[in-house]
Amino acid sequence: MTGPSSTPRSEHPGRPGTRWGTVLRTTGEHVIPDDAPTAQANRATRRAAARRKK
Repeated sequence: MTGPSSTPRSEHPGRPGTRWGTVLRTTGEHVIPDDAPTAQANRATRRAAARRKK
């Protein structure tokens, strides 16, 4: 009988001569410094806030 399927398996070495297909992608996140000025809300946000106040 073999062990449970949750048993970790070791990694297999790659084949000789093959290369990884590396693609660099961004997550869309931006670093904003603490001393940066606060951003102004866009028109859609301002209008939605005004509708909520009514």
